[in-house]
Amino acid sequence: MARRRRAEKRETPIDPRFQNDLVGRLISQVMRCGKRSAAERIVYQMLDQVGERAEGEVALEVFTRAIENIRPRLEVKSRRVGGATYQVPIEVPPPRQVALAMRWLISFSRSRKGMGMARAMALEILEASKGQGNCIKRRDDTHKMAQANKAFAHYRW
Repeated sequence: MARRRRAEKRETPIDPRFQNDLVGRLISQVMRCGKRSAAERIVYQMLDQVGERAEGEVALEVFTRAIENIRPRLEVKSRRVGGATYQVPIEVPPPRQVALAMRWLISFSRSRKGMGMARAMALEILEASKGQGNCIKRRDDTHKMAQANKAFAHYRW
């Protein structure tokens, strides 16, 4: 627990092509070792592929819908009460919802072998926009765990 002041929230850079802060955040999270141009190339290729595969839909709308579908509303947090540790369900704040959704999207895309990162992310996004795929399964597992531990909700403070 911080005893001084709260950390200031920094604004994320908006991406130059779509002028969208969600795409800018995705670029920042995809980036490794400070290689922003490589991350931008991956994300823009991914959005182009999503636009080609989504019949008659704009790629940015499909991406936004996928992030909306992946976002978890509840999660569990460990609380220690009298020597016992309980998994307490809590509501997830909106900035953390988006951060978790992007983290899951990137991690599942990286775990897909045999294809490039842009193609793997495009497939994950297309599946998530339809309500399927690994990211949706992770969200559902998180919600099930919170539902199962609803009895410990009174330990939330």
